[in-house]
Order: sequence, then structure tokens, then C-alpha cells
Amino acid sequence: MADPLQHAYLNGRFLPLADIRISPLDRGFLFGDGVYEVIPVYGGHLFLLDAHLDRLARSLREIRLSDPFDRNGWISLLESLIERNGGGDMAVYVQISRGADSGRDHRLPRDLPPTIFAMAQPFNGVSAAVRESGVAAVTLPDSRWARCDIKSTALLANVLLRAAAEDASAQEAILVRDGHVTEGASSSVFMVAEGVLRTPPNGHELLPGTTRDLVMRLAREADVPIQEQRFTPAELAGADEIWISSAMREVIPVTLIDGRPVGNGRPGPLWQLVYDRYQDCKQRIIAGEAA
Repeated sequence: MADPLQHAYLNGRFLPLADIRISPLDRGFLFGDGVYEVIPVYGGHLFLLDAHLDRLARSLREIRLSDPFDRNGWISLLESLIERNGGGDMAVYVQISRGADSGRDHRLPRDLPPTIFAMAQPFNGVSAAVRESGVAAVTLPDSRWARCDIKSTALLANVLLRAAAEDASAQEAILVRDGHVTEGASSSVFMVAEGVLRTPPNGHELLPGTTRDLVMRLAREADVPIQEQRFTPAELAGADEIWISSAMREVIPVTLIDGRPVGNGRPGPLWQLVYDRYQDCKQRIIAGEAA
């Protein structure tokens, strides 16, 4: 992954990223007491901004933090960050923690000023190698906490699951809880069987994906049948196609699952159809049109 870009934001100031300093008593540092969002930027234009800000606001509500900005305030901050970093294609990272307390205490403090941080890094989208060959994934037990619907900065379980996937020469871990697939360690999961696109329904056990929602919308527009329905690892293993999606990965095909080919072992036709529509959607954003 490319190094972050030079200019960042912290608590009302734009600074060189190398000069950013956060207190060691910040509750985000001590407890993972914070939430975040990653928003793609194409041609200097924020992609799916409303959906990302809606999810950020929901995560803040769920951890009992007030949103520090209204919609116009967020737009102003993020557009300034993009401009200061030269525009073009990038990913903007926003993190809000409960702030720096006077000591380490598990109790929720009252009226503590939050820590608001944002940075950007280059973003190149899906590589030609992934488009041609897809990626490998492994299924692993879902060892995360019970509120995966909150986009929390406490991501140790996700990090370890992704490391376990890499140990198995795979690019993603697809997680299983109570006998059903939930999501990837850093992605939403789809499977195609008999021409029907299936994805697990939203709930506390998985993050409501903004990219997932766009993928579903594009599939519906292409008249692809969709079911928001749980499925088992065995059903996943027998799928004709498997996809994963996220803001940074867009939508990519999984062509190897637990060491076995998915379908014919190549990216499938429905993935190609939705991927092409996804790229068209991006180009409309770049041209200043509605997605």
C-alpha cells in the first residue's frame, strides 16, 4: 500500500502528517474508543460521500459520541484535504476518538473534546492482475466482538484474521460464525449460484457496507436476481462465483477458496458485468454527474 500523502488534519488544523501528534492518553490509543471511515476519491471527487457520512454518524451514535460536524462541515474539511494533497485519485481516512482524558479510566468521560483526524493516501483501484486472475481467500472462524456493525478502530481481531489468511497464501479471510458466513476480515462477501447473487443480510455481526450497497444496486439495474440471505461455508464452496467488496478494493473476484477453484477458477461473467458498471459509475462521478 502506498505511503500516506503529506497533508493531514487534526482538531481544526491542517498540518504535515509527519508533524501530527496525539496524546498517549487519547482513548482511541488506550482503548480503541473511536470510529472511522475510508472514502474513495476519483478525479478529486468524493465517492458515495453521503453513504459514508451516514454510516459514520451511525457509528458515532452507537458509541455515544456526537457528530462533530454537520454535512456541510464534513464536505468542507474533506474537500480542503483533497485540494491540499493535489486532487486526483486517493482514499480519505477519517477517525474520531472520544479524546484525551486526564488518566486511564474505563468509565465514559463526560464532555471530553473528541480527537478528529483525517489523512489521505494514493488509490489506484483494482489492478489488472486481479481483474485477470482474481484472488484467493480462506474461511476462518469469526473471532471478532459482537458489534461488527460499528466501524470501530478496535481492529486487532481483523488484523490477526488477515494475517492468518496471508499465512495461507490468501488475500482475504472470509469469516464464519454459528455455521454461516458473515463477511471478510476487511470486506463484504457475495456468492453467485444458479444466476442468483446472494449476500448476508445486515445485522450486528457484520458491517453495513457502502460499497456492498452500490454493488447490489448496480446488479439490480442489470437485472441480476439478488437475495439478502445467510449461507453456509459449504454453499460458498459450491458457488459459481464469489466476490468481495470494500471502499479500497471496489469489487473483486475470489477465484480460489480454501485452496479449491471457484467455478472454473477464473473471474465470472456476472462479476465482469457488475465491475464494468462500477467503473462506469466512477466515470460519471469524475465527470461531475450523479452516480
